Amino acid sequence: MNHFTRIALATFSLAVLPAAWAAGPSAAEQAYQKERAHCMSGKSHQDRATCLKEAGAARDEARRGALGSKSSGDLAGNATARCNAQPAADREACVQRILGAGSTSGSVEGGGVIRQTETKVP
Repeated sequence: MNHFTRIALATFSLAVLPAAWAAGPSAAEQAYQKERAHCMSGKSHQDRATCLKEAGAARDEARRGALGSKSSGDLAGNATARCNAQPAADREACVQRILGAGSTSGSVEGGGVIRQTETKVP
């Protein structure tokens, strides 16, 4: 490497590095800090250790580019696929409940969502 190349490289480094340092935390890190604050506030409806572990795992996945949002079609497909574990006679009723038939009560925070339908048997 000649003298001119070294000077050019050093000048470029001095111009670019401060901008990189000033960029601040990444979006993944900002989201993690927000989630961490939520965990520490006690409003997450999880114990603190679990909440912090989940927040850290989400940050790591986001850094790898593996954390994305699913489309509503993907989510519905996943929900109805769980009905495949039911006996064949109950599968259709399961799909109908997932798609909104019947009544829904409860909450995730309260321990579970209960979906209920009534089937009249002659």
